[in-house]
Amino acid sequence: MEGMFYNVTNGYVEGIVRGYRNALLTNQNYGNLTQCETIDDVKLQLSPAYGDFLSSLPPNPSTSALAAKTTDKLVSEFRYLQANSTGSLSKFMDYLTYGYMIDNVALLITGTLHERDTRELLDRCHPLGWFETMPVLCVATNIEELYNSVLVETPLAPYFKGSLSHSDLDELNIEIIRNTLYKNYLEDFYQWVNSDPEVSGTPTSEVMSEVLEFEADRRSINITLNSFGTELSKADRKKLYPNFGRLYPEGTLMLSRADDVEGVRIAVDGVGDYKSFFDQTGLSGGGPSLGNMSGGGGDSHKSLEDLFYQKEMEISKLAFTRQFTHAVVYAWVKLREQEIRNITWIAECIAQNQKDRIGNFISVF
Repeated sequence: MEGMFYNVTNGYVEGIVRGYRNALLTNQNYGNLTQCETIDDVKLQLSPAYGDFLSSLPPNPSTSALAAKTTDKLVSEFRYLQANSTGSLSKFMDYLTYGYMIDNVALLITGTLHERDTRELLDRCHPLGWFETMPVLCVATNIEELYNSVLVETPLAPYFKGSLSHSDLDELNIEIIRNTLYKNYLEDFYQWVNSDPEVSGTPTSEVMSEVLEFEADRRSINITLNSFGTELSKADRKKLYPNFGRLYPEGTLMLSRADDVEGVRIAVDGVGDYKSFFDQTGLSGGGPSLGNMSGGGGDSHKSLEDLFYQKEMEISKLAFTRQFTHAVVYAWVKLREQEIRNITWIAECIAQNQKDRIGNFISVF
């Protein structure tokens, strides 16, 4: 019965998403891409999947231009789904855009701090996170001004609760703003999937709870690792952790007290997945292994970032084994984003003549 009602309102969008998912690059496609000698060869191999979006690229384009055009396809397909969604699915898709909005806010105010060209900064913003007052971000000088003149009319406004101050916009404060917004956003999204009358108790709630708990834990771990050697106090660090997840509350309390990587490893010891990540990366006493854009560093140990991406792909693939759930939209976005990272990584390896590392990408199939 639940499935019948779901299909009446959302069956078309779910069907389209499953079609999008089946159009992702296969392992054979990746095998062909890794044999390419030039970026033009990559472009040719991608033509069946991305043809219309790559047609305007010049000969032998830059990897950043290639990434931008592949992202354009994701944005176009997402907008089509958004235009055909109603009710709770429409709200769900709005939530998916908020993370991009937060990243755009951080990008613009950080770039402005470093006196970067405004037009260049706006070009680098993710299209899914665009909002009308975004260009005004480039003239904000403190947090209060940022909120009152720019963000008060956006969906991000509620996520500033309790985080406003008269602080100037320096690098540390910008990172605190970004992570505070993300914390409030993830908590709000988590509450919505577990309390909205149309969503609570459905497969969407079940799958998205797991997805968001993983994202909350990943952010808590990364915030902790990145805070070492900075001016961020332990008390301020603790305020940035989302108040849910598999690590919450005991694990996040231990994270807030950690002094080094070993302290982080001990804090996550109670969650098997995260414990195995630290075992695989060799993170125990030294500094964190730094990741890269593909998820594949070519070092003897995989980076923690790689393993988080791999876990994200596992969760996303599993979402497609479920029926009658909005979560397939989220999962498809994550799979497509990883595909774009993979393409960019392969193109970058070719451009820099690093063919020995070209296979270090994360499969989405």
